[in-house]
Amino acid sequence: VKSNSNYQEAESILFKEINLTNFELSKDPINIKNLKESFGITKRLDAEYYQKKFEQIIEKIVTQKYDYLSNVVEISKSIEPGSGCYTDEEGLPFYRVADYNKFGLSKPDKELTASFVDDNKDLIEKLKPKKDTILFSKDGSVGTAFLLRHDLDGITSSAILHLQVKNTKEILPEYLTLALNSKLVQMQAERDAGGSIILHWRKEEIEQVVVPIIDFKKQEQIAELVEESFKLKVESESLLEVAKKA
Repeated sequence: VKSNSNYQEAESILFKEINLTNFELSKDPINIKNLKESFGITKRLDAEYYQKKFEQIIEKIVTQKYDYLSNVVEISKSIEPGSGCYTDEEGLPFYRVADYNKFGLSKPDKELTASFVDDNKDLIEKLKPKKDTILFSKDGSVGTAFLLRHDLDGITSSAILHLQVKNTKEILPEYLTLALNSKLVQMQAERDAGGSIILHWRKEEIEQVVVPIIDFKKQEQIAELVEESFKLKVESESLLEVAKKA
């Protein structure tokens, strides 16, 4: 409970900073635009993309300091070895979108064979995400962000992008992770990927995600609350494991 309340408090600091606390988003399904204002700019013809609520959220972000995601992080991609490289025996952990959420990583369902690892040693070492990398999903449950608190002994599927903050004196990874998981970015994901039958968020669209850059002291407050929330969650899970064994 304390873990959740810490996280909610961190989120409310962000919303307060950009005046979103009691903001009501439009439920109006109609937004009239001419071709030049719509397709001429976005090359999108699906009506859902132009809902007023999406415009409102962007307008809120850009009224203060902001930047595009590609300017604040380095974005790298992983690989997709294919099911032929999976093993039921112990191998290299292979993390997919279903193996994590914004609160943590679970033990992956799939592991990769020793022969695949041996054949691709150098590549695998490059692909292993390091501490402070933000995992960010672009397929399936799009827009799920999780910050690694330690180097990961394993690789991720190509459906998960690796984000590395370029300047941690301006943006803290803990703050950025919370912002990516908030409705500010989730609604941008909904707008961009909403037209797909299978949810897929293109890398080119992710690069153009608009991120608010709030006061650094407020970011530090958020980071502290998020880390406290994460620690409490880990502690409660380990106590649960102890109780189960007992």
